[in-house]
Amino acid sequence: MLRLQRRKFLATAGATSLAAAVSPLGFPAIAQGATVKVGAALPFSGGLELFGEQARLGLDLAAAEINASGGILGRDVEILYRDMKTDPKTAAERARELVQREEVMAVVGPITSSARNAMVPVMEGLKTPLLYATNYEGADDAGGGCGRYLFFFNTVPNQDTAPLIPWLAANGYGDSFYMFGMNYVWPRNMFRAARGVIDATKGTVLGEEYAPAGEKDFTPVIRKIANEAPEILLFALPGADGITFIKQAEEFGLLDQVTVAFLGFSETYLGAFGAGKGENMITGVPFVASDNDPGVADFVGRVRSLHGEDVGISHYVFAHYNALMALKLGLEASGDLTREAAVDGMEGLVFDIATGRASILGNDHHTAMQMYIAKTEDGTLRVADRLGVIGPESGCSV
Repeated sequence: MLRLQRRKFLATAGATSLAAAVSPLGFPAIAQGATVKVGAALPFSGGLELFGEQARLGLDLAAAEINASGGILGRDVEILYRDMKTDPKTAAERARELVQREEVMAVVGPITSSARNAMVPVMEGLKTPLLYATNYEGADDAGGGCGRYLFFFNTVPNQDTAPLIPWLAANGYGDSFYMFGMNYVWPRNMFRAARGVIDATKGTVLGEEYAPAGEKDFTPVIRKIANEAPEILLFALPGADGITFIKQAEEFGLLDQVTVAFLGFSETYLGAFGAGKGENMITGVPFVASDNDPGVADFVGRVRSLHGEDVGISHYVFAHYNALMALKLGLEASGDLTREAAVDGMEGLVFDIATGRASILGNDHHTAMQMYIAKTEDGTLRVADRLGVIGPESGCSV
């Protein structure tokens, strides 16, 4: 864990209103009474729409609450949604459109690391904040994790995966692993980070395998994993493909032989595996909707009050809500409605969230927050252990 040694203030709402604000790129000043536009480039098609819709739930709630309490420096916030179709090129195009045509204050999104990496040069070139609220693998060679205009509101490996691996061993689940994920940036880099932790804790990796997106028959790899007989399957296959794998693994009987340590698991998967299926899977997360903590229960109640009692609520809802609230608090702390003011105000921001208090590190813009080990039981994700606040180790050199 990082020691949280940095400046700052506890952000609070309430600041003087402005007659106008001038964009750092020469866009027209924000007129009196105009909305504060925030873009959201998220997947609403292409395979990861489940996560895009979860992000929308959090953003919609944050916008509704901001506007009900007087807006941001007297202006209502307006979310402009764009479907980036789970495609990196489209994500970059949507980001450019939102900044140049719509003149948004910031852009929230996307979900995948490859799409984020495609958006980064656009956002940095246009000097506009990108608010990334998805768990990811930390800074990489593609430059996806560092920069003045990049802010991160979900977890990196030392927060969600590094504690999970020794926890599994300490609680009797074993220390031999097979790693299986989708063939793209996030799983490969997560497994690279996991190997370091496994080696440091004297564990063993028996195999590492990747599947292309859209795979329908996982029988060959399920047999291969069963033959290797690991104690733990470290799993990073998001979305519909992950659901398909778990169903097939359950039918084969693999889940009776191994414990699934599901990286990136969230409540969005609950119920997708079938009644009584997908039990005893374990994950590291910053939020568990079933937690009886008063702050979490209140947040869940507010989401359901807006979106319906049956809506699923995951850490994607939580993190995207936090991202928009941090933008509001950053702008109000700076007292100015410009993109540079947003960046300055969010750097080092300390603010209250549903699980306690969050801190945006001033040097690399990643977020320290409460972390949990959680387990699927009786069709619900439940807290198995409370880890306390863990500061992010992003890999940024800044």
